[in-house]
Amino acid sequence: MHEHKRSNCIGMYAMWHTMPGKFYGLRAEMSIWASPNIENSQESGASIQIYCQDRGHYNLIQAGFHILPSLYHNRDIRFFTYWTKDSRSKGCYNLQCGGFIPASGAKLVPGQAIAPPSIYGIQDHYIRLSLNKDPNSGDWVVYRHDLETPSFLGHFPKELCPETPRIQALTGFVNYLKNARGPPMGSGHFPDYNEKKSAYFNHIKKYNSKGQAFDPRYTGMVKLVDRKDCYDANDLFLEFKKGYTFNYGGPGGCIG
Repeated sequence: MHEHKRSNCIGMYAMWHTMPGKFYGLRAEMSIWASPNIENSQESGASIQIYCQDRGHYNLIQAGFHILPSLYHNRDIRFFTYWTKDSRSKGCYNLQCGGFIPASGAKLVPGQAIAPPSIYGIQDHYIRLSLNKDPNSGDWVVYRHDLETPSFLGHFPKELCPETPRIQALTGFVNYLKNARGPPMGSGHFPDYNEKKSAYFNHIKKYNSKGQAFDPRYTGMVKLVDRKDCYDANDLFLEFKKGYTFNYGGPGGCIG
């Protein structure tokens, strides 16, 4: 997939993704975890990712949560958006360039800190996000769904993700310097089925071309984990109270 940092960085993933096809977006509850010991050169987070074919390469748009001290000069967990024109380009976060356009009066804006984080073994906290193609405008819209009513956060212009086939993914990720030890992902623990101990994507839905949300059964999603000794994801399955769900994460500490 795609390393969205500098060329001297390594990106690691624990994700479920589709194969290329006609896809229109995803929605999920994403748990929020702190990473207080992350180093300035590191990044750890989770996101909804849409890879869009564009004249022989894939553009990427995404929305999620991360800790990135080099950008914010602290270790707060923050809502972020990101896009890159192709997997070799650096791309840009939040409002650094003409990409994501925030809604007026949005309840969550790119770069905004999120609190409180989950507390290991005691309490999980989450935010429910969606990123999907609006059937009217054709733009890729981002909504927050865990408030009293769905809240429109903004959009990526349709020109950033114009064509099919597309790959869509739910991704836990880290980025860190080559030859350094990787940071924790998620809760800093390998995935199990306890949502108070393990980062998760719950109530996963996919969108159709009409902007309607459905369970992702028969979508043919596959798991991708770069380094199972560092990070992992468990099976994507249907659970009574969580809908379609999977857990991910790991302690980090791997080199290269």
